[in-house]
Amino acid sequence: MATLAGKTLFITGASRGIGLAIALRAARDGANIAIAAKTETPHPRLEGTIYTAAEAIEKAGGKALPLVCDIRFEEQVEAAVAKAAAAFGGIDACVNNASAISLTPAVATDMKRYDLMHSINARGTFLVSKTCIPHLKRAANPHILMLSPPLDMDAKWFAPHVAYSMAKFNMSIIALGLAGELKADGIAVNTLWPRTTIATAAIRNLLGGDALMRRSRKPEIMGDAAHAILTQDARAFTGRFCIDDTLLYEQGVRDFEQYRVDPSVELAPDFFVPASIPPPPGVSLAAGRR
Repeated sequence: MATLAGKTLFITGASRGIGLAIALRAARDGANIAIAAKTETPHPRLEGTIYTAAEAIEKAGGKALPLVCDIRFEEQVEAAVAKAAAAFGGIDACVNNASAISLTPAVATDMKRYDLMHSINARGTFLVSKTCIPHLKRAANPHILMLSPPLDMDAKWFAPHVAYSMAKFNMSIIALGLAGELKADGIAVNTLWPRTTIATAAIRNLLGGDALMRRSRKPEIMGDAAHAILTQDARAFTGRFCIDDTLLYEQGVRDFEQYRVDPSVELAPDFFVPASIPPPPGVSLAAGRR
């Protein structure tokens, strides 16, 4: 079985949610995790800090380096990447998980919120990737992974919240470009996106509260899917836009009920999943066992 033992992952937004799930799955292999995130003191509405994440990673079997880093600022990113490379002797994977969201139509979109989404989702992703590339070029099986959707230019994904959609799809455009640019260097660049909503703080606090949390899958499905990508041969597996359950099905996973928060309710589909990528055979979003 492929492993991330001894590999170093630089993960943005890894103090909670999907980023932490990716970190914990890698930690079970014995990976080194650089936790690049902003939260260093407890937040009243958000669980976890870079330090609680580090404790969980160490408990899971990995090595952790908590780094206070706001990816909007070049000097902070450069310092964090340098510290990670120095602490662990290099960087094997860059995971761009940090993201900002605001689901507002154009007229209702405050420009400060617009700037925040684009400075994190687009500019921050580009900056972190760019800064990690020199280290990745020295790695044995280097990967860049974006937590962003397949490129599907259907108006229905843009019309309700064009500012957010622009920012999120920009992450995938960066992946498309870097996959081509870095192919000769043997650096894989891929994206990963969930078919359903994932039970994170964004779902609870911004989108649908406890009701939508129950209709979501656990972050662990994204942790397992990211692990499957990051253990692929970087020269062979690149330029792909992956959906979590489809990818895991291809890797032999058949039990997707394990990822449901509440198996008795129907799963909520996420944005941006093209109709051309249906659920795997035998996998349903309908309510399951009670």
